[in-house]
Amino acid sequence: MNPSEIEFLRLIDENKGILVKVSRMYMDDHDGRQDLYQEIVYQLWKSYGTFKRESKFSTWMYRVALNTAMVFLKKEKKHQIYDALDERHDAADEGYDADKDEQLKVFYQAVQELNAIEKALIFLFLEGQSHREIAENLGISEVNARVKLNRTKERIQQIIKKYNYEF
Repeated sequence: MNPSEIEFLRLIDENKGILVKVSRMYMDDHDGRQDLYQEIVYQLWKSYGTFKRESKFSTWMYRVALNTAMVFLKKEKKHQIYDALDERHDAADEGYDADKDEQLKVFYQAVQELNAIEKALIFLFLEGQSHREIAENLGISEVNARVKLNRTKERIQQIIKKYNYEF
């Protein structure tokens, strides 16, 4: 392997949590998440030569991952019916909290009803990014990011109420 390939693999390994989270945010089934993860890595590799190092790798990775997820979602999920999440944690696992598991299940069900931009907003918010960082990653103004994020939070609350589930 050449040094560029080694560096790319190292950076992917260091930031793979971003890819896992984006995949989970945009796809509700295990196979879909794996396919999206692979597609994101492929797109990152394809565009790695264009990474100018003017920003952190993780910032660039967010942008590529979210754009890839939005395109992937449009292609793969146009007519899919969203079922309840089928992943369960083993009750014997240390630290298992059934209430928290149920809350996460309902949250991810609600997220599946959001459009691609709303999913990106919530994902970046959950990642702890500021309104300014969210705006930079999505290519919108900071004010627009703040307004869209607030509307998206309200929409998630409405969707969760539709499930008659209270946190």
